[in-house]
Amino acid sequence: MPFREVNSRVVEATVTPGQRLFSQRGAMLAYKGEVSFTPNTQGGQGGLMSMVGRRVAGEATPLMTVEGSGTVLFGHGGHHIEVINLAGDTLYVEADRLLAFDGTLEQGTMFMGAQGGVMGMVRGQVTGQGLFTTTLKGHGAVAVMAHGGVIEIPITPQGPVHVDPQAYVAHHGDVRNKLSTALGWRDMVGRGSGEAFQLELSGSGAVYVQASEEKL
Repeated sequence: MPFREVNSRVVEATVTPGQRLFSQRGAMLAYKGEVSFTPNTQGGQGGLMSMVGRRVAGEATPLMTVEGSGTVLFGHGGHHIEVINLAGDTLYVEADRLLAFDGTLEQGTMFMGAQGGVMGMVRGQVTGQGLFTTTLKGHGAVAVMAHGGVIEIPITPQGPVHVDPQAYVAHHGDVRNKLSTALGWRDMVGRGSGEAFQLELSGSGAVYVQASEEKL
């Protein structure tokens, strides 16, 4: 794992020759050693085509390629950081929440309607997250950002997990999601931004929820 949590808002990455990391531009706080930072226009390992849909939609988040030998401290905006380790599965996460990730991971995009049909598109509009979400697949680590810390909630076949769409950060595993309406849910127990919706996730995996409804 290339990331070590220094504290809740800073991670340290170890960079070795022949290894690449990708980070959000402006996320580098300090570094030691012979480390280079170059703008990335290829959309990570997935190549340019993996980013075409997002760029057409105006939802791209600029990345930096990090290479060399040394250590780098990453942080951004004072946000809390959570390191998620992938073991061959796929992480679904909004691009603006990505702080840094292993260059070995394959990056792509998924049209929101592909999970949950039309309601998947509605979710993108309601949450302000857009119509596309970023996918990272393979073996490696991902550092994501959130407001107020992150809680990992297991998703099991025994029953779905319901999440406030504004609190959703990411999920991984064999998971299906859909947006459902719940009359009075927002006013009674939710912390949404005005719409009585909840995000229902079912299957096997985990969802990451932030302790705030604020957007990044």
